Amino acid sequence: MALDSKRSKLGLEMKNKVVLPATEAYADEAIKAIKEGKVIAVPTDTLYGFACDACSTGAVNSIYEIKGRKQTSPLAICVGDVSDIDRFAVTDHLPHGLLDNLLPGPVTVVLRRGESSILEKTLNPGLDSIGVRVPDSNFIRVIARGSRSALALTSANLSGQSSSVCIRDFEDLWEHCAYVYDGGLLPSGRAGSTVVDLTAEGKYQILRPGSALKETTDILHRYSLEEIKSMLEKAGL
Repeated sequence: MALDSKRSKLGLEMKNKVVLPATEAYADEAIKAIKEGKVIAVPTDTLYGFACDACSTGAVNSIYEIKGRKQTSPLAICVGDVSDIDRFAVTDHLPHGLLDNLLPGPVTVVLRRGESSILEKTLNPGLDSIGVRVPDSNFIRVIARGSRSALALTSANLSGQSSSVCIRDFEDLWEHCAYVYDGGLLPSGRAGSTVVDLTAEGKYQILRPGSALKETTDILHRYSLEEIKSMLEKAGL
């Protein structure tokens, strides 16, 4: 009984130290943690995610360790505004206005990194593309802007387990985070963002249907982009 009481007390102390409301009033702590190479947990417009400085090799490695994820599995990045994307990826082949119509929103756009990308080469080594998010969630965008970098972003869960729609879903992982920001129960379900490959000029490929498939494809068709079908789809499977 005494041991259980001690554990409960330690758990409460950890919660008081780590868990903060996902409001702008607490964004400065998050920005400081990101700049110090630490990992935080934040709500987005789809799921809760782990975030760190995408230009910090040590921080990125920490995310892989927390999730128990293989280094060969790529991470996406999150930026504060659509206008930031061309610092990290190639956008000049896209129709004017396309990204502004897709984002902010529950969409991950996969783009070529290009020679001018300021991302560390150790982020997703061997890949010449990067998934980019601008969530329709003000809190994480404030953090990204304040960090003056891109955030490496991935779902807040152990690799292979269900995605998190509230902070209790990943409570066992809180101890690895500088802060856990509580935005309540997220309403969009566990499908995550819609992932679309836009690396080829005039074409697109849906890599994951996610939570905004119809809205995304409607916008892409409005800009006359042609869909690339996967080999399974071509085979009718």
